[in-house]
Amino acid sequence: MGNKLFLTSFYNGCRLLEVGEDKATEVWRSMGRGEQPGQTDKLHSIMSTPIIKDNHIYGVCSYGELRCLSLKDGKRIWSELTATGAGKAPERWANAFLVPQGDRTFLFNEKGDLIIAKLTPKGYEEIDRAHLLDPTGQLGGGFSSARKVVWSHPAFANKTVFARNDKEIVAVSLADE
Repeated sequence: MGNKLFLTSFYNGCRLLEVGEDKATEVWRSMGRGEQPGQTDKLHSIMSTPIIKDNHIYGVCSYGELRCLSLKDGKRIWSELTATGAGKAPERWANAFLVPQGDRTFLFNEKGDLIIAKLTPKGYEEIDRAHLLDPTGQLGGGFSSARKVVWSHPAFANKTVFARNDKEIVAVSLADE
């Protein structure tokens, strides 16, 4: 990655910049027409921070699709919906927070599930999943698909994950027993 900067936003999509000593040059950018699933070509993130690993970008798009993009040209390699809990159809603002951990990634989704997965250019491989807490926050904005969500990033320390909703904080051991 070195001198590259990846930026993404919900409505305007993303772009990759190459940063030099005195200027930044655009390598590529989204060419999508909006944030709707059929309008996006790359990644339109809303809350979660994408991760870059082995010349690929992994992140959650505007309607809950976990996506893999090529760092080189932004081409979409794959997308899938099960990690965010969106189900079988895209769902506006469905989300999961990604935390790299060695060759695996921890994903904490808005349903309160902690997922351990491998993210590679070949696809999403779920290794394990545990429900940590119930969603209590209300998705607002007057949308007819209002649902309960957990939209807080987890914290990790001393082989423990700390997660919270609007009513409680939980600490769950990740240590081998």
